[in-house]
Amino acid sequence: MSGTSAGAAKATATNLARHGKDFYARIGRMGGRNGHTGGFAANRELAREAGRRGGRISRRGPAKKNTKIETV
Repeated sequence: MSGTSAGAAKATATNLARHGKDFYARIGRMGGRNGHTGGFAANRELAREAGRRGGRISRRGPAKKNTKIETV
């Protein structure tokens, strides 16, 4: 029944029975405490370097100009 709304309801009931009524509040609180800093927003030079590397190994060819103009 996994992946269905009935399965989700059973999982919710099980989690609440095993871990208490504040289970979802507690795990939400943990997630809210994490991840407010770091990543590319904190280090613009790191983002620039990652973009440079990704662009260098990109498998797309150079952009091609579309010379066909369709008229209907």
